[in-house]
Amino acid sequence: QVQLVESGGGSVQAGGSLRLSCVASGYASSRYCMGWFRQAPGEEREGIATIDRYGTTNYRDSVKGRFTISQDNAKNTLYLQMNSLKPEDTAMYYCAAARYGGTCSSLNFYVNYWGQGTQVTVSS
Repeated sequence: QVQLVESGGGSVQAGGSLRLSCVASGYASSRYCMGWFRQAPGEEREGIATIDRYGTTNYRDSVKGRFTISQDNAKNTLYLQMNSLKPEDTAMYYCAAARYGGTCSSLNFYVNYWGQGTQVTVSS
């Protein structure tokens, strides 16, 4: 049974920072594509950052230079460090994982497993 459990969301003022964590169980996170998606009210869910089994990362332009995706293989944990947060970053953030393939086809890669989501709210 694969489980992805996120934590680290919250409310912060513009310019602040948060770090999201996603602990994977029943899943070898270092072997497959993993990433972070977000969904704002009334918007579609979008991929914002990915990391593959080789450590190659990719980011949506809107977060590039501000967000950093990383993983600790020993802890089977995926992270998203978010700096210089803006009100438009307000959304529910989801950890996502693929079951096949060590590389990520795109930011919106095919997701086999989702976390439950963690809310990030940025006030101006």
